[in-house]
Amino acid sequence: MCLPAGAQSISDTLRTMPAAQAEPPIYWYSVIEYIPHQWHDWCGVAFSAERTNDWLWIGGLTLATFATDNATYVPAGRLYNSSPDAQNISNFLAEFGEGTSQYFFAGAFTAYGLLFEDTRALRTGIEVASVVLSSGAVVQVIKHVTGRESPYVRSSPTGVWKIFPNQIDYHRMVPYNDAFCSGHLCTTMATVITIAENYPEVQWIRPVGYTVTSLVGLGMLCNGIHWISDYPLGLFIGYYFGMVAAHPEGLPAAERSMGMKVDLLPYFSQTGSGLSMTVHF
Repeated sequence: MCLPAGAQSISDTLRTMPAAQAEPPIYWYSVIEYIPHQWHDWCGVAFSAERTNDWLWIGGLTLATFATDNATYVPAGRLYNSSPDAQNISNFLAEFGEGTSQYFFAGAFTAYGLLFEDTRALRTGIEVASVVLSSGAVVQVIKHVTGRESPYVRSSPTGVWKIFPNQIDYHRMVPYNDAFCSGHLCTTMATVITIAENYPEVQWIRPVGYTVTSLVGLGMLCNGIHWISDYPLGLFIGYYFGMVAAHPEGLPAAERSMGMKVDLLPYFSQTGSGLSMTVHF
């Protein structure tokens, strides 16, 4: 690639940053270079003995919410189909989790880091871009194995599962096969955690990020892209991918010992009953 006289390539710019900022080094290809390391580190964390209780919670939550999937989707779908405003809002929220917003944040942090020689911002941008790809790839594998119908095309009250579906049919009729688990929530959570862990002094990142993540999930429930039971595993995958992306040196000691905490409580109202789930990160 030809550059104007006196201009530097991205890699040259990174190499000429002050030595204190350039450790460890970051290059234009770091987005791809980080991915296998994140897969390796996520497997090491997710399948460690410390995460046993997390997996039990995720399994229990998935089964519990699966049992109520029809009851939660019916009123949400009815609201979506009866109101143009609900359709517009739900579709907007769902689109927010499709990847464009995540790559916007990655690009914004990267651009700021290059312009102002801010290594933390540059590294955050690179990590966000890579973690969306690495966590998204894991979710795609699960989707291609489980073959669950999305709510809006369901042929049973909670959607048919086709374990190891024919891959040609999968790509011909994606909504009939790709509900489980939620890649939207996975990559949104991974982005929130990566940014929050890189900027721990900014206290509002997590509450705002969790609120946005919840709204994305609500939008996808209303427009029938996902069931609620698609969410627990997606959130788990995204959370720990975000942690390993932001901590390539290893998770903080507190995180290794604590893991996620989940409260699952029943609720009752005049319109019905169900389960209330609170996940503490």
